[in-house]
Amino acid sequence: MQELSDLHIHSNCSDGVLSPKEIIDRAVNNGIKVIAIADHDTISAYNKDLFRYAEDKGIMLIRAVEISTRYKGRGIHVLGYNFDLDNEELGNKLYTIRNARHTYLHSVASKLEMLGYIVNVDYLDKIEAVTKAHIALNIVENKDNEKLLIDTFGHIPTKGEFIETIMNEGCPAYVEKETINPNEACKLLREAHGKVVLAHPVAYKYEDGLTSEDILELVREMKPDGIEANYIYVDRNGNKINECEEWNKFAKEHNLITTIGSDFHKDDGVHPDIGLVNEDIKLNDNEINSIIDKLLN
Repeated sequence: MQELSDLHIHSNCSDGVLSPKEIIDRAVNNGIKVIAIADHDTISAYNKDLFRYAEDKGIMLIRAVEISTRYKGRGIHVLGYNFDLDNEELGNKLYTIRNARHTYLHSVASKLEMLGYIVNVDYLDKIEAVTKAHIALNIVENKDNEKLLIDTFGHIPTKGEFIETIMNEGCPAYVEKETINPNEACKLLREAHGKVVLAHPVAYKYEDGLTSEDILELVREMKPDGIEANYIYVDRNGNKINECEEWNKFAKEHNLITTIGSDFHKDDGVHPDIGLVNEDIKLNDNEINSIIDKLLN
């Protein structure tokens, strides 16, 4: 039987819905053998109990994190794998980045409230690694915002549509977050003995207008071990874009590891499920084993 893997999953320790153990259970149900929980700017999902639980379920659990960075005014995500969970410098920097999220929450909430939106700041402030996605979802799911949302969008938008229209750079509720650049994230991960992967380059093409040449320039600066080439991008309208072939070719041309990730947050019937079992992406055992070997050694 083909061994499936998913190296980019979010738990409720950041902006996912499932707990780390529930993610393992879903992976088992989906027939996945290797997973990595890559929460935003936090590694709090990982502890001895979780590793034991994964082992008991027959799951290989690889340590991971997704670090938020800024590059030329754009948000770039850096994935780290198989690093030392006890590395003090990495832990301290992730804490600083997460703390900056709460400063950002209060600043952006003020702007959103000036626009007329109701924001449940007390609820959001309790989320350790609060993100734009948390804030946007809180707004679009609040019935008190329904009239303003319909007046503004003509319908109730998705959280992604709200972010891209109201919260991103150049939008009315944009607030710049304290962050680090990709090179700083790479340095932190390498000093923690981890591997570095540029997350979902396809997303930067469609969300930020970056070309393949722009991404090559970024890669040359970062010098990552790999890129997340096997990834399905879903745009604001729910359209799925599969450019895996293009990014695998890019990786081969530039001697980069290729990884695979669903970027799973919740089961919404649109985005890829854990293990991308609902997508037409199938890596053979040799490819999976090669990825794992390169990330772990």
